Amino acid sequence: MEITRFGFYWLDTWVLANVIQLATQDFCMAYLNQHNDPCGRQYDQMTMAARSAPANIAEGSSRHATSKETEMKLTDVARATLAELANDYLNWLLRQESIPWSMQSADYQAVSSIHLDRPEYKDDILHKSSIHILTQKHKFDKWLKSGDSLTAANCLLVLCNRLIQMISRQIERQLETFKVEGGFTEGLTAERLAFRAQQSVQAGAPTCPLCGKPMIKRVAKKGTNSGKEFWSCSAYPTCNGTRRIS
Repeated sequence: MEITRFGFYWLDTWVLANVIQLATQDFCMAYLNQHNDPCGRQYDQMTMAARSAPANIAEGSSRHATSKETEMKLTDVARATLAELANDYLNWLLRQESIPWSMQSADYQAVSSIHLDRPEYKDDILHKSSIHILTQKHKFDKWLKSGDSLTAANCLLVLCNRLIQMISRQIERQLETFKVEGGFTEGLTAERLAFRAQQSVQAGAPTCPLCGKPMIKRVAKKGTNSGKEFWSCSAYPTCNGTRRIS
């Protein structure tokens, strides 16, 4: 099992989630006030939902090597909080008797057509990834810094829905990887069997009569030989080769 530290820094989903978080913080500071948010609850809810997306993507990616199930769950939490945030932006528009941009509108098409640059940092990752995130955010300044809350809300609504789709595809890829590689338990079993196979080679264990791989000692759990040791192929269950221990 390979454990990496900064894997999520290269994810477009994490980068765009950070763009949305920063833009949401700007939006709330610019447009929420004592008149339309007297208790500050909407400010808290929107900024916390925006924070949850990159945080859960990062935490989920960090669990990739040890628990793919946890990785998928946390990534799905990021998707769910983005849906909550998108609904807040929709509500902002509706409260002001405005409707979201049509998919055929020039602004919708323009925001949707902006692509994120691929990360190119090889070292000094925290420094370079921060520059990368801000560079991607500035691509949307025409709408985010327009001074009009409806324009900013529309832009962020498009970005939220775009990221939800990206995360959905990411979860699909995680599921396919899980089908092939298994999860934490399977990974530990593979590591343990590999270690035992290496020990067997060093101890002069016999090779499998079927495939030639080193054999390891196991204990029969049932049948007439229950409780007795025997040689089993280290590639089990792919290979069922066995030998008696003389």
